[in-house]
Parts: sequence; structure tokens; C-alpha cells
Amino acid sequence: MNALLEKILAQIPPHADGIERLRYIGETVEKMTPQEIYTIQNKYKEFLMVMRKLGASDIEFGGFSSQNYIWFRIQGKKAPRHELGFWPIDHADILCMALLSAKQREMLLKNRVMDFSFTMQDQENTLRWRASMYIDLGHLALNMRSISSTVYPYTKLGFHPNISRSLSLSHEKQGLVLLTGITGSGKSTTMDSIVDANNQTVNAHIVIIGDPIEFIHQSKKCIIRHREVGRDVLSFKDGAVQSLRQDPDIIVVGEMRDPETIMTCLEISDTGHKVFSTLHTGSAVETIDRIVAECPTNEQERVRVRLADQLRVVISQKLVPGLDAKLTLAKEVLLVTSSVRAAIRNKNISEIYQMIAEGSKLGMVTLEQDLVRLSKSGVIAEQTALNYANNKKRIQELLN
Repeated sequence: MNALLEKILAQIPPHADGIERLRYIGETVEKMTPQEIYTIQNKYKEFLMVMRKLGASDIEFGGFSSQNYIWFRIQGKKAPRHELGFWPIDHADILCMALLSAKQREMLLKNRVMDFSFTMQDQENTLRWRASMYIDLGHLALNMRSISSTVYPYTKLGFHPNISRSLSLSHEKQGLVLLTGITGSGKSTTMDSIVDANNQTVNAHIVIIGDPIEFIHQSKKCIIRHREVGRDVLSFKDGAVQSLRQDPDIIVVGEMRDPETIMTCLEISDTGHKVFSTLHTGSAVETIDRIVAECPTNEQERVRVRLADQLRVVISQKLVPGLDAKLTLAKEVLLVTSSVRAAIRNKNISEIYQMIAEGSKLGMVTLEQDLVRLSKSGVIAEQTALNYANNKKRIQELLN
């Protein structure tokens, strides 16, 4: 293996540096034989199998900052795995390039980043990863996040029946449902559980637009289409608009990352469709503020009114370390009632937190209430509840 990598490096002009050097590596990899490509990819697949065996959620490889080691994130903690060997950044650059197609290499060098999905087969399952390859001080760095080969059971999410009804197409045919949280908070897992629950209970058509596509659902009662941004469709907005001509019942937009996508999601939910999407926000109140603020000033009033009409549920979640050293889900759940709609329309967003706190009979819960529940039931430590709360003053009051 090392001999093969050194053979490739010998073909790179010594004067080449940065992007120019990476371009030479890409061109050299392009000329490799299928057997050489297989040898290199197979070595990286060995790392991925170790990752699965250890239950790691993420792998980090290559780039200056890795210090020539492979890193895993296990139960929320990222650390180097010295037993997987020493990997000089020059060797890591070649391994990374060998994982990409010619078109992907071209996009990587043009955009300085390449997001893609990676698939391999073991004896029993098709295994998938969400990947992001980028440049770290002139060298290639790669993160891959493991995608579960099974759907997390919806019943274990612990939603109130009122919330479940709002998430189900059989009870509500239209409206916008948002899952929010930071990267790594389990949004994709929750989304897949909700999609699977609909797939098992209602005859319908679901269109999933992802960047990249992560879990691939098997059609059960629903026919489920998967469209990957960059491969099957050019953007989230394009995928959402195009889906209207594809007879959908549920449209899953992987992320509302720009004003155009936000406004498109509101518009297609207004046409009588059920839309699920995600946002990188930490609470229900912040989510509403962010959606309005992201849009142009002259559109904000229209967006606010449409959001009040179309928003159904906001689920904001975090994964917090439990006393058993495993991560557990803590969530904030907003059910949009007539009072919440009025608060959104009248710009009284600050009142919504108290509505959530007082809405337990309807299935609502603040993050602080859920963290206290987890603490008092012995799942997480009290200090953990304090550390992960958004409202420190409020959780102190609840704990006392």
C-alpha cells in the first residue's frame, strides 16, 4: 500500500503546492488502474468498518489538523485512534482523491468543498455515510458521518399523541413541520423516524430532497422518491418546486438554508402539501425569529403572516450525555395553536416560550422542562441539565 502511494507521489512535480498540487494528484489518480483504485478504496473501507464496529458517529481523516492520525467521534467525544496507523497528509490526499469520481474531483477543486454520500456493502446490509471533503491548509480533509442502516423507532421519540397527529399525513394534510438543532443533534434520525411512521400508516407519495441523501427508505404504504442535490436536482428550491409537478403528498426539504428555500417551503405548504424541513436553530422561538429575519425586509411581513398560517410543529433538539455514557435526546416541542399564530402575526414572539411552558396538556414542552425530566428520572446528571439548557435562569427555577 505504501509503495503504491509513494509511486503516485513520485509523479507529482515537486514545485506544485496547494490547489495546483491537489490538481496534479487528481489527474494522477485519474490514470490509475481499476485494481490500484480498488486497493486504495479498500484500505479506507477498512477504517469505516472499524468505525461501525466501535459505534462511532463520525470519522475525520487527512489534512494538517489531523496530525497524521484518524479520529473518531464516539458518544459525542472526538479523539485520535493511534491503532489505525500513522497517515502522512500526502498519503491521505491520495486516499481522499481516490474516493471521488472525476466529476466530484472537478467540483472539489472548483468549490474547495465536496459534499457527497458514500456507500459500501457488508455481508448483510448496504452501509451509507454522509461525507464532506474540504481543504485544510492546502491538503484534503474528510469528515464522514455514519448513517444508520435501520430507522430509529418512532415510538421511542416520546411525542404526545397531539404532536403525533400533527406529524401524520392521515390527520393533517398540509402545513410546515420544522426540526431544528445544531449539527449532530440527531435531526436526520428524527426526520427519518417521522417519514417511516407515515410510510407505515398512510398510502401516499413522499419526495425527499437531500444534500446529500442519507437514509434510503424502502417504499411500504408510501412510494418514496429520493433526490440528491447536485446529482439529481440542482438545489433544494428547485427540488421543492419541481416536486409540485410530481403528485406529492409530503415533501421533505433537507434544509431551509436560504431565503429562497424558506419562501418556497411556505408557498408549497400553502398549496395544500405537507412539508418537513430542518433549520440550524436551538429553540422554537429562535426558529421563528430566524425564518423572518432571513428574508428580505420588504418580504418579512408577508413571510410572518404565511408562517403563522402554515407552521404546525417545531421540534428543537439536542443530544446530551447520559449517566450511562451514551447520548440521549432532549427536545423542545411547539404545537402551533391559535394563540401561537396570533403571537407570530402580532410580532409577540417572546410570549411563545411561556405558551410552550404552559402547554404540556397539548404535548408541548420547553427544553428546560425536558432536561429537568431527564435529570429527575436519573437519565442525565443535574449539572448536564444546567449545561445544556438554553434558559439558565428558568432551569435553575425548575430544578429548585
